[in-house]
Amino acid sequence: MSGLPSNWSETDLANCCEGDAPIIYGILQPKDNVSDGVPYVRPTEIDQTGRIDRASIRRTSPEIADRYRRSTLQTGDIILSIVGTIGKIARVPEWLSGGNITQSSCRIRFDKQLLDADFATHFLKSPLATDQYGGSRLGTAVPRLNLADVRKFRVPLPPLAEQKRIVEKLDSLTTASTEARTALTRVETLVEQYRQAVLLAGARGKLTTDWRTNNHPLSVPELLQTYTPPEQPRGGRVASDSVVDGIGGLALNAPERELPEGWQWAALNHLARQETGHTPSRSKPEYWHGGIKWIGIKDARLHHGQTIYETLQTVSQAGLDNSASRLLPAGTVCLSRTASVGYVFIMGEEMATSQDFVTWTCGELLVPKYLMYVLMAEGDAIRRFGKGTTHTTIYFPEVRAMHIALPPPEEQEVIVRRVEEALTQIDTLANAARSSRGRLDKLDRAVLAKAFRGELVPQDPKDEPASELLKRLHKEPA
Repeated sequence: MSGLPSNWSETDLANCCEGDAPIIYGILQPKDNVSDGVPYVRPTEIDQTGRIDRASIRRTSPEIADRYRRSTLQTGDIILSIVGTIGKIARVPEWLSGGNITQSSCRIRFDKQLLDADFATHFLKSPLATDQYGGSRLGTAVPRLNLADVRKFRVPLPPLAEQKRIVEKLDSLTTASTEARTALTRVETLVEQYRQAVLLAGARGKLTTDWRTNNHPLSVPELLQTYTPPEQPRGGRVASDSVVDGIGGLALNAPERELPEGWQWAALNHLARQETGHTPSRSKPEYWHGGIKWIGIKDARLHHGQTIYETLQTVSQAGLDNSASRLLPAGTVCLSRTASVGYVFIMGEEMATSQDFVTWTCGELLVPKYLMYVLMAEGDAIRRFGKGTTHTTIYFPEVRAMHIALPPPEEQEVIVRRVEEALTQIDTLANAARSSRGRLDKLDRAVLAKAFRGELVPQDPKDEPASELLKRLHKEPA
């Protein structure tokens, strides 16, 4: 660690701790939770800001805690996660004094005469420390740090008075950074709200009020008089007779809600061929990896609101022939109806799906993208059409009862265009906010790096040099 100011020193992390409190990990097996026992902290209860989630804290028996009293916590101790997510940092609050940690963390109790606790906390979050975590990390599946390596981590040591000046400066800059981060987070939240508002406005006809004033295509009731519905697959369950209104342009059966002029509530299975898919037997290897694109739930998560061209899995022709799945044409709209309800996307080419989806191959009166955006506009409210609390599923009686607020096809095209124009602007704003957060993260790291190179605040020749402080405390530089 070269290039430090002349009145700084450096030493091992272990050398900065109180003599009777070495760096140590905690309880190996806390066993069952004991409601009136001794609290202990796991890394999962520490968030990235260093806050400990008190509500999630578990407790071990006093007997186990006593066997591990060597790692008992005191107010102000620092907890460093060393297994799994390495490098989480938390200061022990007063309510946790007397508690403990698990073997996934270590306790660090700094000598206050040598190292300011706030300075030490900032250091353990700095690039200088995180680089050392990375250089000492063991394992891949479950990364970990060896305590012997942690104790040897090198610490830059300014005079104690300068440590306090550095902390004051860092706290000031951190406050400004936190305020900026909060503002950017608020922007990201507003972006999501705006995106949903645009979809709802499209589904309710509010984006095309002006268009309807100047354009007068045939109304949907007129169009339906000469329209031939697509043929539906045979069999299946009867549609539900329940009437459930959505929040946008979707409902079970036709609600009483009034629609814009020229629109009409229309049954989806009157406008599109409704189908589902199936999963070929996993016990038959010959049914899989055959090059025929097959959509599963993971694909839905990756392509929500998009057109899908590639899938994570493929099946063979034999897999299709020996299942209830079939190839569906490009333009087919898909909605996940089980487990993860509400993912919507459009097939970009022929594909098959699992039984987790309901699909609609649209007829001439329904624009696929308009259907996709109407389904998306419901958001989480689409669950009201399903059943189940823990795991909602939209069953086929409800699917067959689905009605859509249907404008003329020309107006559907205008809605799609205006929705996409607005979403593009929203995405630009969201990307700018994410980019700003990334620059802010880099700035925070750069500030911490400057702090621990001695470049953040000026040195004071009147300060007792760190090397003299180490001597006085009988802690020679290691």
